Formats: sequence, C-alpha cells, structure tokens
Amino acid sequence: MSIESGSLADRLRWARERAFVGRSGEIELFRRALAGMEGAPAVLFVQGPGGVGKSTLLRRFADESRDAGRPVVEVNGRLIDPSPAGFEAEVAGMPADAVLLIDAFEHCQGLEAWLYDRFLPSLSQRTLVVLAGREGPSLAWTSHLGWSEALAVVPLRDLDRPEAERLLELRGVAEGVRGQVIGFAGGHPLALSLAASVAANGDGVSWTPTPDVLTGLLSQMVGEVPSRVHRLALEVAAHAMTTTEGLLCAVVGGERGAEMFTWLRRLPVADWGRQGMFLHDLVSDAIDADLRWRDPQGYEEMHRRVGHHLLEQARTAPPAAALVAIRELSYLKRYGPMGPYFQMRREGDFYEDTLHPGDHDAVRRLIMEAEGPQSAAIVDFWLERQPEAFWIYRDAVTGEAVAFMTWLRLAEQRAEETAADPVLAQAWEHVAGTSPLRPGEHLMLARFLIYPPAYYEISPVLHLMQLRICADWIRSSGLAWSFIISPYPRLWERLMVHLGHVPATELDWSNGHTYTLFACDWRTTPLSIWFDRTQPGGLTGEPPSPAADPAVSLLTRAAFDAAVRDALRDWHREDALATNPLCQARMITVQPGHAADHALPMLRELLTDAVDALSADPREAKLHRVLATTYFHRVPNQMIAAERLNLPYSTYRRHLQRGLERVCELLWKRETAERSLPAPHP
Repeated sequence: MSIESGSLADRLRWARERAFVGRSGEIELFRRALAGMEGAPAVLFVQGPGGVGKSTLLRRFADESRDAGRPVVEVNGRLIDPSPAGFEAEVAGMPADAVLLIDAFEHCQGLEAWLYDRFLPSLSQRTLVVLAGREGPSLAWTSHLGWSEALAVVPLRDLDRPEAERLLELRGVAEGVRGQVIGFAGGHPLALSLAASVAANGDGVSWTPTPDVLTGLLSQMVGEVPSRVHRLALEVAAHAMTTTEGLLCAVVGGERGAEMFTWLRRLPVADWGRQGMFLHDLVSDAIDADLRWRDPQGYEEMHRRVGHHLLEQARTAPPAAALVAIRELSYLKRYGPMGPYFQMRREGDFYEDTLHPGDHDAVRRLIMEAEGPQSAAIVDFWLERQPEAFWIYRDAVTGEAVAFMTWLRLAEQRAEETAADPVLAQAWEHVAGTSPLRPGEHLMLARFLIYPPAYYEISPVLHLMQLRICADWIRSSGLAWSFIISPYPRLWERLMVHLGHVPATELDWSNGHTYTLFACDWRTTPLSIWFDRTQPGGLTGEPPSPAADPAVSLLTRAAFDAAVRDALRDWHREDALATNPLCQARMITVQPGHAADHALPMLRELLTDAVDALSADPREAKLHRVLATTYFHRVPNQMIAAERLNLPYSTYRRHLQRGLERVCELLWKRETAERSLPAPHP
C-alpha cells in the first residue's frame, strides 16, 4: 500500500530512515533478493543477540518492500501460538509475491524444522522470507543440500566505531562525550541509544555511568515518568508477557487504563502485535529486576493484580483465548523458586492435539516403551472407555505422536473401572476416606503423562501438559478433587505442594517404580485462595506450605444446617458465635479481606443477608418477621416471640421451621457456589 506524500506515516518513515545507521551490506543483500536477482537467496536468516538491532533492520526491510510495491506480512514469534497451525493462522491469505518478515524467532524456534521441511517449500517462488532471532539456524538446515543456495545466514554484529559515532551524532550527543559513551556501550545499538538519551541532556563535557546504569538509562529513555500510575503501568508492561488495555485497567484502574496504554505504546522501547504490547526483553528484564529489588511488597501486589486479570481471562474466555491466558499465567512464574519448572527456553518443537482414530497404535507403543504391559492394558481400557480423556503431543515437523496424557474426568465410582485401574482405585479410596463427592461434583486424575525421552522429567512436552491441566483446574465447574501421579515425587513435590497438591498414596508398579499420587481437595482450596497462594507467594523465597493456610472447614449438609441454627441461636453471644464452624466455612474464607479477626463480622453479615432476603418475596415475608423477631430482637423465649408476632404458637413454630430451612438453603447455595465458575464458552 502506498503512503500519501506528506502524511504522518510518511514523516515517521522519514524519521526512521534518518535515524538508521549502518547495515549497508545487509540492506544490499535484501535488495538483491527483493529484486529476484540471479544467485540471490529466497530466505534470509538474521541472527544476533538481544538489542543488536534485528527488529529495526526488519522495519527497514518492510519499508524497502513497500517501496518496491510488494505486500508485507509481519509475524512476531513472541506472540503466536508456537505450533504449525498457529503459525499458518498468522499468514493465512498471504499473497504469492509477499515479503514475509518473522521477528523474535527464538520464541518459536522449535518450528524451524517444520518451516524448512514443510512450510517454506510450499510457498511461491516469488515469496521472500526473512527470519530474525537470537539463535542461528540449525546445522540440519544450513547443511541441507537443497537449501545451500536458497538460504543466507546474516549474522548481525555491533556497529563499528564510525557507525556508533554517527548514531550518537544523530541523537544529539555532544562530540566531547561520544568517546565516553562508546567506551561504556561499545557498538551495541540498544545500549548506545539508551546512553544517548542520557548523554544528550548532559553538559557536553563528561559522562559517567552509575553502577545501576541500565536502570537509570531506562528511566531516562522513557523520560520523566509523569506519575505513580505511569510508573505502575511501565512495571506491568515489564512483568507481563504482553500488555493490553484491559490488563492495565485491571491494575491501574479503568479510568486510566486507556491513557496508560497509549503512553506505553509511544515509548521507543515498546512494540506491539495482535495480542498486545510488549517491551524489549532487555528493557523489561531491567525494569522488573529493579522493582523486585526496590519494592518487594509493591512487586508482589502488582504481580497479584496482573495474575488475577489473567485468571479471569482463563476462566471466561473461549478455549483458544483461555489457553493464551494460561500460558501468560505460566510466564509470571519465571522468577523465584518455582522458576525452573516454568522457564521453557524453547517452544514450538511440539504441539497439543486431540486423539485421532489412527493414534491408538502410537499411544500403545509409547506406553509399552515407557511403562510396559501392565500399564498398556490400562491404557487400552481407557482408550475404549474414555477416549476424550487423551491428549496427544505431536512433533511439529512430522506430525508424529511423541507423547500423550490421559486426563480422566469422573463423577462416580464404578466397580469395573477401579478393578481395571489400581491407581484410580486408590484415588477413590482417598476420596471416600477424606471427603466424598457431593451431587454435581467430579474428580480429575492425570493418570498418564507419557513422553519416553524425558519420562516424567521437566521438558517442553510436560510443560504443555501442565498448561492443559491448569486450564481445567481453572475452568471446570464442580471440580472437587484433582490427582496427579508421578514416579519421581522428590522432583515434583515442591511444585505440587506449591499448587495445593499433597502426597496422598503410594503404589508399587511392575516396572520397578513406586508411584506417588498427589491430591487436592478444591472445596477446601477455593480458586481465589489457591491462586493468591500460588502466584505472589514464593517470588523471593520459599512458597508457603498449604498447611500454613487458615483451616477451611468442609461440612456435610447436616452439619452445616446445624451450624446455621446454632449461629442464629447464639447471635447475641459473641464468644459462642466465634467458635461456630461457619467461621471457617468457604463462604467466609473466600471473602475479600478475610482474616481470623474478620470472620465473626463476616458471618453476622451473611446471616443477616440470608434472613433479609426472605422479605423480598411476599410469600416469605412472614418467615422473615418470625426469624428476625426470634433471633435478632432479644426476646427471652419463643413463646414471647409468638405473642409479639400475634401468632398462635403452632403457627409460629411452623413458620420458624420453614424460615430456618430457607436460610440454611440460601447459605448452602452460597457455600457450595464459591468454587463454581462461569460456564466456559463452547
């Protein structure tokens, strides 16, 4: 698309060209490829460290392409679903003569083999492709005979001394201090640009960086941060994988979210894509590290707000968008003691898929290789009985099934299932002996997590399985229990306990392993409490043990009703009311601001609301008057209460009994609804 002369876009293009320094060899190579000259490559792979200018060079390539009348398709590897289907969705409808620019390829480097083996050969000869990433292409690609002439690897180096001098001159740095700036930043383009933003405002005679110079430079780069709200928005953008206007509204307030998003987008260290805005990796790392060091409490509060927004996205969004939110929630855990479980340095080699009819043989082969015939017989049983419980993980290049997970969902115990699967039998036994399911509830069991090359070890495949499991924890309405099996409890126990799962049972197996079953009762760990414990906790130290949390009572319906009646009877006896089991009920502990000394007023408020709710229905107004008079008005006994209400005692007793039943019913719905979630989109 051409740019109208004199437009704002034209002025921005001119400013970019004026500020562009060096890279003449790279631009010449691209122009030759763009023109289709003989011997020119069809694919350029730009490689270089963070901040060396890869994204800037790709923007220059985009300008050159549009000048030549070529359509440009831009893909950011940081923002796409790192799977063949996700990549193809980004480039759907790409014209045959397009220039495809793929930036931040290191974030989806696992797709490399699929690209050179499957995707790129399917493109038109007129398509020009440029990839840019921190890691170079694999040896398998560069040594491939068919690609020897079509691929050109372009290592991007630091600027040389004259180019660095020119960059500083264009940014207004006085000649007298350019040598000092280059002495600090070398030829690294981002470091030079950051240093220039400080030095350009100096005295033109001397410039000396401080020990925390990068943080200081960043502060200067974004200018005078106008307010604490702007500072918080910057810290959110540095902490989150991507930042949207909705996220900023959730953290800084709805009235300022749009304003902050616009301000962030204008920063020279910001970029954006389809999923949101993000800062350069080096910039975000520096800002995030500075806040963690400077204000640990503020850092954890910001972290909690970001996480709660993503949690709501994961709960309510359509499935595809929900998994994006789950992935971003996982990204928040990259620091602290849980970091090793979540720091996946490479993605895209594998992708998740549903079970296809032709996958059964592959699943049997994988389980035989990993565990042997006893487990294979159980897998056959579940393939026949609950095939929808199987998730397949495929090689991105070949599409071959290399791993699978069996994620069972069960609402009732069946003799034939427990007879076929000893692990399930142990799970049901634990449920029965601890806290049985109630109507409408179910349990979920991660029965098999099979990837033979890294059997139950930390790996990109197991990370994908974790994302799926976490999604169902968050999105499943009526989830009462979840179980996860592992033959290596020492490896996973810290993470399991962090996620609210504690060792429940052990089982020796014929392959020589002893399997530990980790369990979580979600009715005693409501989602909001679980999330607050697992997200902010453990950023700077050991995560708190679930045992350290306040006890949460799980009452049977009969015990719950008895506690409600006792609470109303003891309404004016604070000492007795404070010991009522309802003070530790879920409907109390999930309330905002819950603390031990707040339980009593919360309980009083819930009881009052339940009694008052009866007055809204004319048919139940008489029940409200009976309850309020009996329990709230300090009458000596029920006989006097009946007299005050001018009711026969038998009628009074009937209304009192019915009123108590209705209050118990209303509060029980409140109690059991605390774990319920909005129904996910289909």
